[in-house]
Amino acid sequence: MLGQSHRFSISIESISSINLNDQSGASIFVGEGAGPHFFTIHEEFYMLTVGDKFPAFNLKATVSTESVDKAFFPISNTTYKGKWLLVFFYPKDFTFVCPTEIKGFGDLNAQFADRDCQVLAASTDSEFVHLAWRKDHKDLRNLPFPMLADTAKRLSSALGILDEEEGVAKRATFLVDPDGVIRFAYVTDGSVGRNPDEVLRVLDALQTDELCPCNWSKGEETLKAA
Repeated sequence: MLGQSHRFSISIESISSINLNDQSGASIFVGEGAGPHFFTIHEEFYMLTVGDKFPAFNLKATVSTESVDKAFFPISNTTYKGKWLLVFFYPKDFTFVCPTEIKGFGDLNAQFADRDCQVLAASTDSEFVHLAWRKDHKDLRNLPFPMLADTAKRLSSALGILDEEEGVAKRATFLVDPDGVIRFAYVTDGSVGRNPDEVLRVLDALQTDELCPCNWSKGEETLKAA
């Protein structure tokens, strides 16, 4: 299992004994007694939050717009071991709000790097769709960070951010510390773009390891506990 964002509920019809052999999700089994009896396991996912471990992952990523031989690279949760991670998910390639956010995070990439934080974009599109979109969209051609391809939707599901109706990732953002612990998490509606400057501000606050008041910005005084 990738994460801890799931739980199971079971609907049972008069079964005297159950032997569960399939742990993958929905299943059917025969109980003792007169005739077969059926039950279904419903798996429900809940979004991981502050204090949870970010799930392990190993995904293909689009890292450039060069030839296919150079455009793709495998990235896992250990690729940037010892660094902070900013992982932001968006619903779909070739859409309208998403490229404005991706460009916004790209514009701040150097500032995140200065804070020893690796930026990773992610969606459920394939690495080939990422590549086609980057080649097509002028604001994405020189993107300075990888775009993860969560095509199997395992990472989105483990994080609890998969939109079950649309089958795509929600507009979710995670800051993960060097120990792999989520320190900041939030989701906006699909129609509302994020503010990359605010994510950078929160990273600055987290890295002080101090009490930071409302609207605190880097360089300002932190609070001292009485």
